[in-house]
Amino acid sequence: MPGHLFAVHILTASGAAFALLAVLATQEQNWHGAFLYLGIALFVDAIDGPLARKLRVSERLPKWDGAALDYVIDYTTFVFVPAIIVANAGLISGPAGIAAALLIAVSGAVYFADRRMKQPDNSFRGFPAVWNMPVFVLFVFQPPAFVSIIVIVVLAIMTFLPIQFVHPNRVIRWRSLTLSVTFVWALSAVWIMISGFQPVPIAQALLLAASLYLFAVSGIQQLSGR
Repeated sequence: MPGHLFAVHILTASGAAFALLAVLATQEQNWHGAFLYLGIALFVDAIDGPLARKLRVSERLPKWDGAALDYVIDYTTFVFVPAIIVANAGLISGPAGIAAALLIAVSGAVYFADRRMKQPDNSFRGFPAVWNMPVFVLFVFQPPAFVSIIVIVVLAIMTFLPIQFVHPNRVIRWRSLTLSVTFVWALSAVWIMISGFQPVPIAQALLLAASLYLFAVSGIQQLSGR
C-alpha cells in the first residue's frame, strides 16, 4: 500500500484529533482554543479533498472509503463540536441552549444521510450543516439569546429545503469571487481571534459581509438560473 496515498486518509482523520482538542478546550471554557482547533480542522478539510482527487486515492486504495471517513470528520467538526459550544458558551442560557444544541446535532446528523446533498453544479441542497461558521459568527457578535435561537432554528429548517448553498471551491460559477470572499472570511476570523475576541469593527464588518455573501450566493444563482 503506497504510504503517500494512505497519508491523505491520515490527514483527513487528523480532523478527529482537532475535534477532540476543541472539546477539551470547551471543558476549560477556552473558546479561543476551541475555535482555533475547529479552524485548523476546516483548513484540513479544504485541502484533503483536492489532494485526494489529484492523487486518485479512491481508485488506487479501493479498500478504504475516503468519503465515509470525510463524513465522520465533517459531522464531528462541523456539527457536533459547534453544538457543544452552543450548549456551554452562554450564547443561549439554560434549557433553551441545550435544546438549540440538540437541534444542531440531530438536524446535522440527518443532513449527512441525505443522498440529494450534492447538486449537479457541486452546490449543496439545503444548508450544508457547516455549523462551525454561524456559531463562530454568533460568538463574535454575542447577540441577544432570542436572535441566536432564531438563527439556529432558521438554519436547521433550511437544512431540509430545496435551497442551494455554495461550495466555495467546487462551484465553478463565480468561483474566483467566492474563493476571494471565503479568504476574507477566514482572514477576518483569524484577526478577531488574534485580538482575543475583543471588538474589532473592521474585522467584524468584513466577517459579517462575507458571511452574508456565502449564505446567499447560491440562492441568487439558483433564482437567476430559473
